[in-house]
Amino acid sequence: MKSFAFARAWAQDLALPLWCSNGFDERRGLFHERLDFDRHPIELSASRLMVQARQIATYSRASLAGWHSGADDKVASCLAHVERLYHRADGHPGWIFSIDPDGKPANRVRDLYAHAFIIYALAWSHRLTGDPHAIRLADETLAEIDVVLAAPHGGHFDAAPTDDPTRRQNPHMHLVEAVLALYEATGRERDLARATALIELALARFIDRENGALLEDFTLDWQPLNPRGKNRVEPGHLFEWVWLLGEYRRLGGSVPEAVTDKLLFFGLEHGLNAETGLIVDAVTEDGSVMIPSYRAWPHAEGVKALVTAAQAGQPDAAKMADHLLASLITFAPETYEGGWLDRFDVDGTPLVDHMPASTLYHVMGALFEAEKLDRSEGGA
Repeated sequence: MKSFAFARAWAQDLALPLWCSNGFDERRGLFHERLDFDRHPIELSASRLMVQARQIATYSRASLAGWHSGADDKVASCLAHVERLYHRADGHPGWIFSIDPDGKPANRVRDLYAHAFIIYALAWSHRLTGDPHAIRLADETLAEIDVVLAAPHGGHFDAAPTDDPTRRQNPHMHLVEAVLALYEATGRERDLARATALIELALARFIDRENGALLEDFTLDWQPLNPRGKNRVEPGHLFEWVWLLGEYRRLGGSVPEAVTDKLLFFGLEHGLNAETGLIVDAVTEDGSVMIPSYRAWPHAEGVKALVTAAQAGQPDAAKMADHLLASLITFAPETYEGGWLDRFDVDGTPLVDHMPASTLYHVMGALFEAEKLDRSEGGA
C-alpha cells in the first residue's frame, strides 16, 4: 500500500505519543476527551466511560503490535481507576456513563454502547497483561447487560433508564466487536455464540434485504423507524459491518458472501462523493444524501472493509483501500502533529473546534488492518 508507510510513521511518531502524553491527565490517571488545535487539553464537565475504554483498548493493541512502547503501566493503572470510578459507582449493577472532574458520578445511565467498549477494553487488556481479572470483569459486565438492558424482540435497550423507545443498530454492532474480541482472548464457545445471536439479529432486522443498506434506527420491535426512503444509513457503519462480519468468518462463523458484498457495494455506490472521493456522513436507504459532510472515522472503517475484501480476493479492493487510507490521512495535516480535524463540511469548513480522543480508536483500527494488506503485498 502506497500510503501505509507514511501513515504508520505518523501514528508511531506523532499520534500515539500525543494521545498518551498531552492526551492523558496524570493527576486523575485518566485520558482526556479532547485537545484543542494547539494540542492542549480541554477541561470538560464530564468524562465518558466510552472514551476511557477506547483509549485503553487502542494502546493495548498498539503495544501488542509493537507500534508503541512505554505506556503499558499507564494503561493498566488507568483501567484500575476506570473500574473503581465507573463500575457500580452508585451502588447498582453496571457501569455509569460518565464522571465529573472530582471522580463522582455525573451521568448514572447504563449505556449499551459504553458497556460494549469496556468489554472490548477488558478483552484487549487481558491479551496484553494476561490478568484473569479482566475476563472475570468482562463476564460480570455481560451478565449485567443481560439484566439491566434486557429488551423484548431480541437485542438490548440502548440505555437504562430511558424514555426513548428507539432501538439502534450501532451499540449492538460494537457489542459484536467486543464479544468477538473476548472470544479471541478466551476461546470460549459461549462468547462466539453470543456474537452469533447478535449477528443473526443484524441479518434479520438491520439490513435492507433488497439493496444491502444498513439502517440505523428502529421501533421497539425492530421495524424501520421511518417510511421507506427516509431512514438514515451511515456508510461508515456499512463498512464497519463488512469488516466485522469478516472477523466473524475468520474466527469460525459463517455469513453468506452475498450479505457483505451488498453492504460493501451500497457503501461504495452511495456513500462516496463522486467529486471528492470522500465518504459522506449519511444517506437514506434509497441512496439519497442525507448528511453531506465528512468525518474521519468512516474513512478508517472503509479501509478496514476494503482490506477484508482484498483478502477475500475482490478485484481493485486493495487499490480502493489505499485510496481511502490516503483520504484518511488528509484529516490529519502536519500542523496538527498527531491530531486531526475530525469533521468538515462539503466546502472544507471545519465543523468542530477541537480534536476528539475517540477518533484514535478508528484510525488505529484502520492502520492495524492496513498493515496486514501491506505485508501481503510485500511491504516491510
